[in-house]
Amino acid sequence: MRTFALSAVTGIVFITTLSAAAAASSEADYTRALAAAEAAEKGAGALKNQWTTTEQALADARKAASTGDFDTAVNQAKNAEALAKASIAQAREQQEAWKVGVIRQ
Repeated sequence: MRTFALSAVTGIVFITTLSAAAAASSEADYTRALAAAEAAEKGAGALKNQWTTTEQALADARKAASTGDFDTAVNQAKNAEALAKASIAQAREQQEAWKVGVIRQ
C-alpha cells in the first residue's frame, strides 16, 4: 500500500511539473493554484494528516510569488496541491488498512 501511495505521489508531482512548465504563468494563475492547494491542505488537516512537505511547497510558492516569479509559484502551488491530495488518499487508506494488523481471535 505504501509503495502505491509513493508511486501515486511521484506520478502526480511529475505530471504537475510537466503541465506547469508548458506556459508562462500570471498572478491570476498563481492565485487560483494557491487557492486550490490551500483547500486541499485544509481537507488534509480535517483528516489530521498534513504533510510537512506540503507546507514547505506552499511556503516556496508564496516566496516565489513575492519575488514575481509566477511560473515557479504556480508550479510549487500545484505541487503542494498534489501532495495534499496524496495525504488525503493516504489518510483514507489508513482508516481501513489498520484493521489488517489487528489480531483476531
